[in-house]
Amino acid sequence: MPLPEPNDADSGTVTFVNRFTLSGSAEDFEAAFAETAEFLCRRPGFRRHTLLVPADTGRGPADARPQYVNIAVWDDEASFRAAVAHPEFPAHAAALRALSTSEPALYRHRQVRVAPGVPAPSGPGGRAR
Repeated sequence: MPLPEPNDADSGTVTFVNRFTLSGSAEDFEAAFAETAEFLCRRPGFRRHTLLVPADTGRGPADARPQYVNIAVWDDEASFRAAVAHPEFPAHAAALRALSTSEPALYRHRQVRVAPGVPAPSGPGGRAR
């Protein structure tokens, strides 16, 4: 089966997905993450982020290491790369690494679907133009 054509509406937008597995406390991680998010939201090209926890958090084995997933939308790859190259970013990354391991990846939008009756986002990453 051939791949579908890309959706041109968000052709420049990228989404950064990072799964964290905690080695420290959830409270400490969330505090460090909040500081990092505050720093990143002030960088040009940042649109939004969502920090997720599994729906079954607290219902698994007692020895399970908690996990989080961050999903961040950027106008383009250059904006994302500039943000993580900023001289202040390494301190934020080190604070998160002290409390977790991570599996980061940057993705390009390939297809976007919106349910009938739900307003479609406008502009890169769903911001109004």
